[in-house]
Amino acid sequence: MQIHLDPRNFRFTTPIRQYVSQKMESLGDLADILAAHVVLSHNPSENPEKQYTIKAHLAVPGPDIHAKQTGGDVYSTLNKVSSQLARQLRKRHTALIDKRRQKVQRTVEQEKRLGA
Repeated sequence: MQIHLDPRNFRFTTPIRQYVSQKMESLGDLADILAAHVVLSHNPSENPEKQYTIKAHLAVPGPDIHAKQTGGDVYSTLNKVSSQLARQLRKRHTALIDKRRQKVQRTVEQEKRLGA
């Protein structure tokens, strides 16, 4: 998976880079992610509880997944974004499984009707 990091008005340090990479790699366990684009922005003139904004875009087969969070701490905001993305990936996975189950169930019911 390719991870693109885009800091805006933000001093990007190695620990933050590693933390972002670790969070995005952990999402790779949930689905086949082709690429991730993470934008970290800092606005010091905002309310201290909303100074950091993190936007994430995951390129996956099918429709892409997006998340955006605002907070006062980079790490906690990144945790919120990654949990939001994980929730969307799990929901997507469950929907695909349910879709397959419905197809199988329909074919079983049709076979029962034709066999009876």
